[in-house]
Amino acid sequence: MFTGLIQAVGRVAAIEHQESSARLVISSSDIAQQISQGDSVSVNGVCLTVVSFDKSQFAVDVMVQTLKLTSTGSLEIGSDVNLELATRTADRLGGHIVQGHVDGVATISLITADSQWTRMDLAIPKGLMKYVVAQGSICLEGVSLTVGEINDPADQISVWLIPETLTKTNLSKKMQGDQVNVEVDVLAKYVERLIARGQEEK
Repeated sequence: MFTGLIQAVGRVAAIEHQESSARLVISSSDIAQQISQGDSVSVNGVCLTVVSFDKSQFAVDVMVQTLKLTSTGSLEIGSDVNLELATRTADRLGGHIVQGHVDGVATISLITADSQWTRMDLAIPKGLMKYVVAQGSICLEGVSLTVGEINDPADQISVWLIPETLTKTNLSKKMQGDQVNVEVDVLAKYVERLIARGQEEK
């Protein structure tokens, strides 16, 4: 489990394409010095397993299905990625409950900025909009954010990014038209499941 509070921004150092997967080598001494073999790490919101590491970088394997269903497949050597280690039970839950199981990919439709805030409007997959509520939580590229506005007819949401978020994540480098990983609040999915099963049992 993760919280959506990014601990470091790493950089893709190498990509090795295999028959049914790809191996990513990510440079980040901050993260590499804290991990062990088999640890889970969130890479742009995707929960991946460390398969090797040294003092400055680590490697993860990404299955072909993950490459197809997330923005991970568009990563290139030199791409910046948001990184978060799995949450310890004694840690503060500063963001929200994030599983690292990406639900879909959103497209940035507009970015507007002023001296204090940057607004990002995103087109969300239609099937995910029912799980999004204004002032609720959403995870974009592994970053826990609050939904500012919802435009249901257009299947769009807006989030506001403070300078601290832009400084500590790769969202500052995103441009209009870029795709980002989306994980909706898992609590909404549990509620939907409970309601649906309850109606079936009546």
